[in-house]
Amino acid sequence: MPARTAIAVRHVSFEDLGSFAPRIESAGYRIEYRDVGVDEQHSFDPLAADLLIVLGGPIGAYEEEQYPFLQGELRVLQDRLAAGAPTLGICLGAQLMARALGARVYPGPRKEIGWSPLELTAEGRHSVLRHLGDAAVLHWHGDTFDLPQGCARLASTAICRNQAFMKGPNILGLQFHAEAVDAGFERWLVGHACELAQAAIRPRDLRAQADAHVARLKTRSQRMIDEWLAGLKR
Repeated sequence: MPARTAIAVRHVSFEDLGSFAPRIESAGYRIEYRDVGVDEQHSFDPLAADLLIVLGGPIGAYEEEQYPFLQGELRVLQDRLAAGAPTLGICLGAQLMARALGARVYPGPRKEIGWSPLELTAEGRHSVLRHLGDAAVLHWHGDTFDLPQGCARLASTAICRNQAFMKGPNILGLQFHAEAVDAGFERWLVGHACELAQAAIRPRDLRAQADAHVARLKTRSQRMIDEWLAGLKR
């Protein structure tokens, strides 16, 4: 039986699938990256991929005048989400999903950068996010979004009310990063050096937090993604 296809839209090279990649492959998918600005990432049938993952990036989901490729991403997401096709969004990806579902995306009260746990809602405690429990996850965003109509809010933090949402078994948006738990995290510190300097956040502090939390998060995030993949309806 041929492998199913998982297309991952990547906005910057170091924000990839991270520790999710081997779990997706173990579930029987062949991963294909589409790199914004390099590949024709929207030249495929929006419904052809068995799984679509839209990854993070340091731009706003509402900045299509500055980054016209966002228009194509939104069209792909609108078609997939309308069809209920399996779709995962992480950070910017979740914001784009929210916007494609008709919700507003806008700057939050302040940047949320660092490692801290989520506060799960009642729905979240009965969802795949329950595996995360009180494990600290990586937050790295300045924008937030309203909860899209028809979606369940799964998690919040003090800064960001909408940290995760689901619509049925196939549509999952994660504002936070549970995948950035491998050795590639050092690339984040280099790639986002200017943002960290502007926010007066020391890379060595984030590195120390990662060292303290990665082992626990990796096990829990693998359970989360494994269960979500196993529960997809095709």
